[in-house]
Amino acid sequence: MDVSFWQIALSVIGGLGIFLLGMKNMSEGLQAVAGDRLRKIISIATNNRIMGVLMGVLVTILVQSSSVTTVMVVGFVNSAIMNLMQAIGVILGANIGTTITGWILVLNIGKWGLPILGFASFFFLFSKNDRVRYIGMTIMGIGMVFFGLELMKNGFKPLRSMDEFRAWFHAFDVMTEGGGVSYLNVIKCALVGMIMTMVVQSSSATLGITIGLAATGSINYATAAALVMGENIGTTVTALLASIGTTTTAKRAAYAHFFFNVLGTTWFVALFPLALPAIAALIAARTGFNPLDIHIEDMDEKEFGIIITSGIALTHTTFNVANVLIFLPFVGLLAKFVTKLCPDKSTKEIGHLTYLDVRMLNTPSLSIIQSQQQIDFMAESVMIMMDKLKVCLESEKQDPELQRKIFNREEILDNVQKEIFIFLSSLVSGQVPQEITKKAHKQMRIADEYESLSDYAANVLKGIKKLEDMNLPIDGPAREKLLALHTRIAVYINKVNGYVKSGEKTDLLSWATSEGAAIGALMKEFRRQHLERLQNEEVSPFFSLAFTDILNYYRRMKDHALNIAEVVSGDK
Repeated sequence: MDVSFWQIALSVIGGLGIFLLGMKNMSEGLQAVAGDRLRKIISIATNNRIMGVLMGVLVTILVQSSSVTTVMVVGFVNSAIMNLMQAIGVILGANIGTTITGWILVLNIGKWGLPILGFASFFFLFSKNDRVRYIGMTIMGIGMVFFGLELMKNGFKPLRSMDEFRAWFHAFDVMTEGGGVSYLNVIKCALVGMIMTMVVQSSSATLGITIGLAATGSINYATAAALVMGENIGTTVTALLASIGTTTTAKRAAYAHFFFNVLGTTWFVALFPLALPAIAALIAARTGFNPLDIHIEDMDEKEFGIIITSGIALTHTTFNVANVLIFLPFVGLLAKFVTKLCPDKSTKEIGHLTYLDVRMLNTPSLSIIQSQQQIDFMAESVMIMMDKLKVCLESEKQDPELQRKIFNREEILDNVQKEIFIFLSSLVSGQVPQEITKKAHKQMRIADEYESLSDYAANVLKGIKKLEDMNLPIDGPAREKLLALHTRIAVYINKVNGYVKSGEKTDLLSWATSEGAAIGALMKEFRRQHLERLQNEEVSPFFSLAFTDILNYYRRMKDHALNIAEVVSGDK
């Protein structure tokens, strides 16, 4: 008994590991192949419930995991990119999208899983074309899924002949001897499915285990269907865990996912005696065999496995599609319920300084969108500093509060630049397409340049404060020159920011180079005029030194803005 048990356990664990790795490779490969399409799907998220559901379905099919989709949604809500109503719509769609895994397994090509894996691995390992490599990775993942499932099935086969297992699982048998349904056992099976999914953190994996048990006759179709109900609740735990430490709205999105699946499971369990025979009848009409009545001993094992797997996949899909159709009109009520359950805090919640969220690292093509939004935040912050700095230049008497805000903004951008670097470093350390890696490196460079821009804007203010401390006010001619130079460079930076946000490259480098040269010539002319004033003793040497430093700070700001233009245009 002990030897057999360990043989079964090791075979199942090995198969489960390969299955999970296959799901991961399939997910990453599909995301890489989808690329911009995934970003376009996300961009259509609106308050339209149906569009939100469709987006959730498509994204989940592409990432091959409802857990990844819901965690991603929590991340978007946490970063204020998506509101609660949009999030609930996407979550509803994710529940439908995850059912695709069951239908993939219906193909029942387990014996071909290893050859598919081996054949696709050559393309993944040796192809120089990025797209071909990731298509190979996707197919390799599919091969792993089928091979892992085959290993699990082979591991589970001895269970059906083990009296101990049959006696233990009889306590969970959903169907009574009289052909009725035991509600207590349905609930017990649902709890087992929920706990399994909570532990494994993947409803696809527990679905694979359930199909493996059912397809080998270790458990019957009705028991497998009850397990699937619980698995739908268990998968919500991932989003609940992801919501720890997030904003109130992000927590509401996770709660909405939980209650949607709990309420859906409750009504489906209540109608189990009616729903299950109806689904079984559909399978019988298609195959000629009713999954509730067949036994593996009475027919071909392969045919039995296909019918049972089809029944489980159809049950999973019917359950989730019916849930969405029923709850879609009541999304507003669900949003109000979770809002009451998780009310706004009495003290105002501090907004996140960044859009970055480690929950997004599982979806590189969406992570790069978040980091780009953070770059846009840095660009806007630099312009805010420039606007405030202009006020300081115009004022004869400095405002300490305004100065504090400029210095504070510079400190924020220091931290943001570090966060972007850490986030993107984590992103490119994984298996990501070359295109994403290039964009990540570009964004790192741009973030570094913006941080330098903020440093020099702060340095200009320090120069102004230095003159004020030495009781050397900026006179009319000097103020006029600094304001002219400041305005020219502010316009220059703002235009570069527009190219950064749009990603447009046309004529950027030629314009940036010529305008940068013109600004450099203007600064040299101002320095020459200032040295003439020093020579005529119109200004003191101390004033001249501070003024020249400020001119140099503006020159460096122009240089860093030009560097950004070169990175965007692809010249660096």
